[in-house]
Amino acid sequence: MKIIVAVTGASGANYALTLLKELKKQNVEVHLIVSEWAEKVLALETGKKISELKKLAHKTYSNDALASSISSSSFLVDGMIIIPASVKTVSEIIHAHTSNLITRCADNMLKTKKKLVIGFRETPISPGTIENLYKLSLFGAIIFPLSPGFYNKPKKISDLEAFIVGKAMDLLDIRNTTYARWAK
Repeated sequence: MKIIVAVTGASGANYALTLLKELKKQNVEVHLIVSEWAEKVLALETGKKISELKKLAHKTYSNDALASSISSSSFLVDGMIIIPASVKTVSEIIHAHTSNLITRCADNMLKTKKKLVIGFRETPISPGTIENLYKLSLFGAIIFPLSPGFYNKPKKISDLEAFIVGKAMDLLDIRNTTYARWAK
């Protein structure tokens, strides 16, 4: 399996870091794009450097690398996840503003009907953003609010991260056992 993982400047950098670690364990080929603001948020929220994220990917790209192979719709990939996805990124995708690599790749997923998972991590949400998320879902994107469940009785933050990462992997059709599934 080959996927694109994009990280934007929304809060929730740990979700991206935890997902990348799990994808590496599963031997998924990851093509990573990290926005400039994501680098700043990663450092602020986790104390980690971008080099630590890059070690978890097969190949990394700067967000302005529009001439790279993954910017083409002919790049063979199984899907893409943006985690966390900012309001700005959602707005740019829905309006087909493909001025950076993240939005260009997302646009490619929509036009080729490939899986696009939008790991949205903003709150509260304005009416305009709700409309943009709704339109993205109509166009085929999977809107994935980064809101962990509590039925698995999490004891620590890493349990909450594992829940989100497991759900993300489910959405990408990657088998995993990162969280306790609902069972009654």
